[in-house]
Amino acid sequence: MTTNGLTPTTFETANKNDVSAANDALANGKNVVGPKITLYTNHRCPYAHRAHIVLSELQIPYEEILIDLDTPRPDWYLKEINPRGLVPSLKFSVEGVYDDEIITESAVVAQFLADSFPEKKSILPALGARGDGPRAPLERARIKFFTDTWDSKVASFWFGTLMAEGEEEKEKKVEEWVKAVEKEIEPLLEGAKPFFGGKEEVTMAEVHAGPFVVRWYSLAKHEDLLPASLIKKLDALPNFSKWAKAIHERNSITKSIDWDSGPEPLRKKLASIKAAKK
Repeated sequence: MTTNGLTPTTFETANKNDVSAANDALANGKNVVGPKITLYTNHRCPYAHRAHIVLSELQIPYEEILIDLDTPRPDWYLKEINPRGLVPSLKFSVEGVYDDEIITESAVVAQFLADSFPEKKSILPALGARGDGPRAPLERARIKFFTDTWDSKVASFWFGTLMAEGEEEKEKKVEEWVKAVEKEIEPLLEGAKPFFGGKEEVTMAEVHAGPFVVRWYSLAKHEDLLPASLIKKLDALPNFSKWAKAIHERNSITKSIDWDSGPEPLRKKLASIKAAKK
């Protein structure tokens, strides 16, 4: 069990019905509660990585509990936190507002955090009276289209390439992969400055895709996993390469990955999956 290095803050009870209301009270000089956040995570998991990026960008203190993904999940985790046994999971409390509410699934966790603290940073444009103006619904729609396109059109290629046997088959997969990125993602990054939608700060698009982008580039340094040609081909895409460079330079995206264990855990996992298919 660890914390993220920020100092948790304790406040007096807020008689309000949401986190934004509690933040309003703070802005008006009142003592309010919250929040207390516990993140159940694993630093090798790209999905859990999304929650780390949002929390880092928002500079919100939280407690971290590491979940071992290489062993069966403990009963307490399955019963009390996430019956699916996945990470990330979030426990969120604000006295007088929420009491140990559990949020699961990476995209849901990331959006919940962004929507809960709109005054911190506009990772996802806020709606309503506290919102970011009349363009907020359009900007959210653009981001949603990007993340849906990422998931449905390109996300599956990296695992398919990892599972491919032999250099020739991997290179074939890379060709298909990069063609999909060029067709589906490259046009959506037109105007990135350097982040999605012409933004200078990280958006939900980078939160969603960034954990995978940094892993693509890292794993392509290990030819038995991903061919080095992947990086060369991606870097030939002007919009994508500029965007990927900005992602790699963002500390909130790169700092929470377990780089120390290297690719060996992934090799073992792939070997286990391949053996089970025989």
